Amino acid sequence: MAMRQTPLTCSGHTRPVVDLAFSGITPYGYFLISACKDGKPMLRQGDTGDWIGTFLGHKGAVWGATLNTDATKAATAAADFTAKVWDAVSGDEVLSLAHKHIVKTVSFTQDSNCLLTGGNDKLLRIYDLSSPEAAPQEISGHTSAIKKALWCNNDQQILSAADDKTIRRLWDRSSMQEVKTLTFDTSVSSMEYVADGQILVITYGKTIAFYNALSLEMIKTVEAPAPINSASLHPEKDFFVAGGDDFKLYKFDYSTKEELESYKGHFGPVHCVRFSPDGELYASGSEDGTLRLWQTAVGKTYGLWKCVLPEDLGSENPEQLYTSTPEIKA
Repeated sequence: MAMRQTPLTCSGHTRPVVDLAFSGITPYGYFLISACKDGKPMLRQGDTGDWIGTFLGHKGAVWGATLNTDATKAATAAADFTAKVWDAVSGDEVLSLAHKHIVKTVSFTQDSNCLLTGGNDKLLRIYDLSSPEAAPQEISGHTSAIKKALWCNNDQQILSAADDKTIRRLWDRSSMQEVKTLTFDTSVSSMEYVADGQILVITYGKTIAFYNALSLEMIKTVEAPAPINSASLHPEKDFFVAGGDDFKLYKFDYSTKEELESYKGHFGPVHCVRFSPDGELYASGSEDGTLRLWQTAVGKTYGLWKCVLPEDLGSENPEQLYTSTPEIKA
């Protein structure tokens, strides 16, 4: 009998969840941060979804959130025209970086010394966090709002996605010049950078596209059954997951492009999906205000999931092969 996927539901937000990010693996496990239109980004234990704390201080919707590798710092991008840097251990606000318009995206360098921001004022900014009073470096060139900006190639280059005819740019950090541009027919909905292998995952319309992050040459594209808002490639690159407008999570084989599974659990469109750093689960955030954690290998004992074998059940309920905590209250 096939195992049934039982996602863990992480409640607590009161509006749509629009972004999420995992930390790297630390001595204390790994962590998950979520951005929500309720203005209250939340930190959770990554493998269980257990709520750790809420970062309080924004006065508008939070559109982007990220953690540094060792989960000691968090950064958030918001509609109150600020990006904020937080102490992710104490929850205290460390810096508030004023912008001229809504901020949509934040990204730390690997050493956590610099923060990249982008938003509706069409500019990329690089802040030196060791001297935050100094004016940031600014990179212009986009002609409309920036949706996502990421460091790549050992923080030597920047990838940015914007609404300007959905153009993708590769900026060289030292020269601050544009190296290459990609143009798409429809608006790009998301972008993920996989450092191991230099792969860029882009979604637009019903398409999930994989590019070489350095040359920006296409590797492959996959068509999904519905418009896709976000996709994530497994760390081992065996498969990838995607979510979008039809409330479902799709899992595809990366090599063959075959759809392996699809799951419905959310009660609204899926806005963001990411694999955990160990690849054991993936997290999704939705218009329904929840995050859900899904097992990569259904039936494996991991986190709050416990595999129960038929012989361990006795004769009372042979149907129940697999148990989990059905919901986590935050």
